[in-house]
Amino acid sequence: MLSDYLTVKTIDKHEIVIEKSRFIAHIARATTEEEAIHFIQNIKKEHQQATHNCSAYLIGETDNIQKANDDGEPSGTAGVPMLEVLKKRELKDTVVVVTRYFGGIKLGAGGLIRAYGKSVSEGLNHIGVVQRKLHQIIHITVDYTLLGKMENELRNSIYPIKEMNYMEKVEIQMYVPIKETDAFSEWITDLSNAQSEIVFGEQEYLEKDVTR
Repeated sequence: MLSDYLTVKTIDKHEIVIEKSRFIAHIARATTEEEAIHFIQNIKKEHQQATHNCSAYLIGETDNIQKANDDGEPSGTAGVPMLEVLKKRELKDTVVVVTRYFGGIKLGAGGLIRAYGKSVSEGLNHIGVVQRKLHQIIHITVDYTLLGKMENELRNSIYPIKEMNYMEKVEIQMYVPIKETDAFSEWITDLSNAQSEIVFGEQEYLEKDVTR
């Protein structure tokens, strides 16, 4: 699993009008090619009367799955420019369909390339991009005598608290970036004078909004 990567914030759509043609960018996450194809098929079904439903997707840790489809537009004027926007934004696991309702004015090859690229770019700006960062959930168990000191330090640290469980001892679950687990463990050991139990749990991605 990647330690961090960028992807689209949510599933949504955004419409722009260029020379009387409507361009509707539908954008979503897709972690498998099957998910991407299913999304594309649903949009095509929803917009059966559209002139074109062009698509592109980028999937996998190394972008090993890449597809672009012009859906009747001149070759290379729609799907590829859409895919290039996803690449330029350094996004992963993202699928986009741009639905076009022809407005009666031909744009030419260059105009189409710009229009489809702009539709995706503005759609991403509207929907938003997030950074997904892989965190290790670390369970810290301490006596109640250390709770005040430990909780104060942890709440003032850069590491988010997942939850706290009050039992015979106190268990504090922390989110720690994968690359910082060793340094975090050493810090907790020093902070508790080696009086804490540290156990690594599951791994989980946390997300934060980014401006691209």
